[in-house]
Amino acid sequence: MPRKISRREFVRTSTAAGVAVGASTTVFAKAPAIQTNTIKPVVVASNNGNVYKNGGAEVGVQKAFNLITKGGDVLDALIAGVNLCELDPADTSVGYGGLPNADGIVQLDSCCMHGPTRRAGGVASIEGVRTPSLVAKAVLEVTDHHLLVGKGAQEFARNMGLKVEDDLNTDKSRALWLEWKRRIDPEHYLDPKKRGQAMEMASLSMVRDGLIDPDHYYGTINCDGVNSKGEVCGVTTTSGLAWKIPGRVGDSPILGAGLYVDGDVGAAGSTGRGEANLYNLCSFLIVEQMRMGKSPKDAGMEALRRIQKNTVEKRLLNPRGLPNFGINFYIVNKKGEYAGVSMYAANYAVCTENGPQTLPCEPLHPGRASE
Repeated sequence: MPRKISRREFVRTSTAAGVAVGASTTVFAKAPAIQTNTIKPVVVASNNGNVYKNGGAEVGVQKAFNLITKGGDVLDALIAGVNLCELDPADTSVGYGGLPNADGIVQLDSCCMHGPTRRAGGVASIEGVRTPSLVAKAVLEVTDHHLLVGKGAQEFARNMGLKVEDDLNTDKSRALWLEWKRRIDPEHYLDPKKRGQAMEMASLSMVRDGLIDPDHYYGTINCDGVNSKGEVCGVTTTSGLAWKIPGRVGDSPILGAGLYVDGDVGAAGSTGRGEANLYNLCSFLIVEQMRMGKSPKDAGMEALRRIQKNTVEKRLLNPRGLPNFGINFYIVNKKGEYAGVSMYAANYAVCTENGPQTLPCEPLHPGRASE
């Protein structure tokens, strides 16, 4: 069990900008720089892991992979990778500039798991901290808890030396929120049911009009990786469902839902409709399926079939009687085998020795969620 570190040590080793792993001291043992194992390191992530650079030269999966192959701790490397998305205001699905809740406030969630040490940490509904993944990492490193929420999580982040800001909105995220408010016109809909329908229709119309990236409506980046020693870790971070009811928490910070890691087996994480994943605890299911011998792809497809079976409300079904929402899983086992699977066509990010790539997920169904 790693020793607990002090606030001063944490601030020195983990800044809100995500300090490069090779230059910091962490509570986890470093892998040797030269590896002789046959396991090939790999990092898998949601599609935004191969899009955003926050003004730098590397995308998230690339940065994580390079740090892993230089001997960095796998979790440190993955968090450094997702920090690029959290800090980049162009990615409205996570961190700074993430799409806010119904009151116009950016509330963030994250969790991380360290396979070799069987440690985990998470935060939910935290405000004012651009990099909730670093707060989740601090929960893992310096507490005996797994999850801190709301004001308590924010105060903990402050005590750890992380910067707490009054507002994480950018001009873009605030403008999109104001446009959403204009479209729903809540004063006109006195019937709560009609108001709820108006809120959803306004959101979907903004997606159709190209104002919101379809992937950013649900938000999130998941990033999982394995090094040449077979050490597996994972992290998920999000601004959550756009325009959510304040205080709503989805799957992202919940162990077994938005992320699950077993150091003996592998890792799985998700993006998409969090409520569907929470009901089925799919990341845990996927890892358990791999434990029983299934490949990453087959394990992921089993989770998608479970979601379909348990989606019975008419409001959640399309004209074909199938789920009318998207959900994706990103999976890697400790042998370095990986897959991306989805309810409908989607992409995911991978980085190997061949560099970062965007690959198609294996879909359970053809067509689109709305068809």
